[in-house]
Amino acid sequence: MSSEPPAWVDAVLSRQRFTAYLAATGGDADAAVELEWWNLEVAAAFVVPLNRLELALRNALHPVLAAMFRRPDWWYSAPLDDNGRRKVTEAKRALVRLHGRPEVADDLVAQLTFGFWISLVSSTYHRTLWVPALHRVFPGAARRDLHEDLRNVLVLRNRIMHHEPIHHRHLDADHATVYRLLELLSPAIVGELTGRDRVPAILARRAPYGSSPAT
Repeated sequence: MSSEPPAWVDAVLSRQRFTAYLAATGGDADAAVELEWWNLEVAAAFVVPLNRLELALRNALHPVLAAMFRRPDWWYSAPLDDNGRRKVTEAKRALVRLHGRPEVADDLVAQLTFGFWISLVSSTYHRTLWVPALHRVFPGAARRDLHEDLRNVLVLRNRIMHHEPIHHRHLDADHATVYRLLELLSPAIVGELTGRDRVPAILARRAPYGSSPAT
């Protein structure tokens, strides 16, 4: 059992970030290094199903909202709250920086964040968007449960994108949630994804430490 991490840890991870892995392994630096590598591997594997889910969500909501408001740039007619309008403005500014031309609806759809799309099925828009239109995207789903699932996935996705530890999460449950949402949005993609998804195999050989998710 080693209490000192290898030299690359300070240069690449920083001692402060490595502390979380040391805490999870009882101060065993060698085990902490293995846990950090495993965390990186499972995080990378999750990117694939999360990609399918994020794309499926926005591509399911956009046409329904465009039909509801009878315009492809429906965000100008939809009753977005302050946060929603801010995210649209940020996306428009990003497109100007990227393309240097006026916005195109399809480009803005791709630029809007995962969090923005998830917010559209929140309680904020229950009467204005869910009841008249968006419930059709998720046949039989309860909006509150759906939003909770999406929010949990968003937390996972953001931790992965910011290179944060996820080993302490209930990753089997997270994985099941992603598939449950995909079944609602695009059952056809589930079969395609299953054969390419590396998450189950990596979870099956979970590192010895970090195997008891936080409650």
